[in-house]
Amino acid sequence: MRISTLLASSVLAIGAVSATALADHHRGDGYNAETQPTVVQIASENDDFSTLVAAITAADLADALSGEGPFTVFAPNNAAFDALPAGTVDSLLEDENRDQLTAILTYHVVAGEYLAAETPAGTYDLPTLQGTTVNVVVGEDGTVTVDGANVIAADIQGSNGVIHVIDTVIMP
Repeated sequence: MRISTLLASSVLAIGAVSATALADHHRGDGYNAETQPTVVQIASENDDFSTLVAAITAADLADALSGEGPFTVFAPNNAAFDALPAGTVDSLLEDENRDQLTAILTYHVVAGEYLAAETPAGTYDLPTLQGTTVNVVVGEDGTVTVDGANVIAADIQGSNGVIHVIDTVIMP
């Protein structure tokens, strides 16, 4: 599989899920990958991730977001994008900033599937599709942070990966 396919399929997943969708997309007793939506479908069906989906489109990653995976996507919601300095999102969406936008989006994606419920407490440096590592801390109390961003909804299962919703856009 081409890296652009990996990047794109992982990145769209980032934007797809809110805490209210957790129960609908969590892997459970009736999980069947063939009947589950892809991370792309999850993202496009959730209004809480419209900014992320717009960013994925601007980065020309949408076609690749249906890749096989599996991917772990740390998905910032709209509130996370709104917390960036004024003008940042608009600037990143401009054609001349596509490389920077792609780097940011792919920093939110890790190859492989890492479920919070199955990860022991500890600190993990996971390689991102952007090429560097992201620091994940799983607390004894079950809290999870990614480069300091809080995971506010975890283990949202799609057919090609898992999504963890975060409250901050993380930067490489």
